[in-house]
Amino acid sequence: MITLDNVTLTFPDGDSRITAVDHVSLSAPAGIVTGITGPSGSGKSSLLAVAATLIRPDSGHVWINDVDAATLTRNEATALRRDEIGIVFQQSNLVPSLTAREQLLVMAELGGGRHRHRDLVRARADELLEAVGLAKHGRKRPAQLSGGQRQRVSIARALVNNPSVLLVDEPTSALDQDRGAEIIDLIARLTHEQSTATMLVTHDLVHRGALDTLVTVVDGTITDTDVPATTQLETAGVQ
Repeated sequence: MITLDNVTLTFPDGDSRITAVDHVSLSAPAGIVTGITGPSGSGKSSLLAVAATLIRPDSGHVWINDVDAATLTRNEATALRRDEIGIVFQQSNLVPSLTAREQLLVMAELGGGRHRHRDLVRARADELLEAVGLAKHGRKRPAQLSGGQRQRVSIARALVNNPSVLLVDEPTSALDQDRGAEIIDLIARLTHEQSTATMLVTHDLVHRGALDTLVTVVDGTITDTDVPATTQLETAGVQ
């Protein structure tokens, strides 16, 4: 689980400061996709950056499991991000010279895979490529893959170290509506299967049906939270 508790983030603007995130409290339970939407400039990406420990908030707490990431040093935050957080950016940001499978193997190495048996690391990479529908494309490099396929590799790469938290920033911005819907559905399915706590920023409400919860952010503040009744019951353990 990831919980933001009364988080505020500001940026300098001349002699004053601009508030990007204004006293936000938000929780994303394991196995649930929490969507974050709102107009451009509303603070969505800033909120995700705080959750990812990429930016330290001015005040408040960022609980990732039992660790308050807002109190960590830069090196400690880097280690927590490596071990517990998977991040999917708007662009796939794949290494051009590496195959799809190698993208995952390198991430596993950076995340401590060197301490695991190589066969286990390779099996995890193959498992995830299968899960995202790319089992037959593992030897292809990014230039040989479509935009949707590259984003699928990015999702698999984010999950290779079994993170407890998955943070996704506008993953469909460069895709057409059909490919975008496939990516959102894939993230939702893997969230449920892998029991990750997922926060997903999107501006496109056509994907609402795939999200368990939808939070609306305006001017850095949560203005609305939409939780379907079925999700409330499942979160409470009622089937």
